[in-house]
Amino acid sequence: MKRKYSRQSFLGEQSDEIFASAKIGFIGLGGGGSHIVQQFAHLGLGNFVLVDFDRIEDTNLNRLVGGTVRDVEHNELKTTIAQRVIRQVNPDASIQVLNTTWQESAKQLRDCDLIFGCLDSYHQRRDLEIFTRRYLIPYIDIGMDVHKINDNYYISGQVILSLPGNLCMHCMKFLNEDRLTKEAKKYGDAGGNPQVIWPNGVLASSAVGIGVQILTSWGSMSTGAIYLEYDGSDGTINSSPRMKYLETAVCTHFKDTEAMGDPFYANS
Repeated sequence: MKRKYSRQSFLGEQSDEIFASAKIGFIGLGGGGSHIVQQFAHLGLGNFVLVDFDRIEDTNLNRLVGGTVRDVEHNELKTTIAQRVIRQVNPDASIQVLNTTWQESAKQLRDCDLIFGCLDSYHQRRDLEIFTRRYLIPYIDIGMDVHKINDNYYISGQVILSLPGNLCMHCMKFLNEDRLTKEAKKYGDAGGNPQVIWPNGVLASSAVGIGVQILTSWGSMSTGAIYLEYDGSDGTINSSPRMKYLETAVCTHFKDTEAMGDPFYANS
């Protein structure tokens, strides 16, 4: 059955072809990543690179899209679940499954058009951004957390676009040495942070929208960095106020062009 995408034709006359030929890396297929993969399957993405070594547990069922009780009973890999979700919507998609860390999958990721990171660790985010900058790949990061203040719980989250040539996550003040140092003292373990499905869905949908704009040039997206903040208390997602003060800022962390590009391109 040939699928039609006429109802998303407003994304551009060539949007079907663009999605079909694009290659996107998805790193981390839990609450956020599973949402993003599902949405790109519906959009008609032709080439998926799925990276996650983890397996589903019963505690994942409150947020992992596509996960079932049977998957828990069979200790299924999250990549297997994501692959099934994609196949049920887009059976002709090319799917590369990598049950490893993203560092071990670097060779397969370096020719992606776009990479989504759904990671728990600030150190992992930092290292992944360095990797994507080297290979000039747009990187979209999402994450959420639940904070307890007195007797109340507050949900927050972020969607960040790190675009080569523009501000990085250090420049946007999302990453800083104090945050990295504090995490390192905990051995880089983010722990079992509280998670629920609807904030992941909000953040994932916003991230997918940014990804669509990058691929198709649809809409009026900023040509620079994007930092969206989610406030789960009032259900809003807005540009971080700090971006207003960074409009004229220039990234000082990735200036060395000698550290960019693929040194093995000629032998690939």
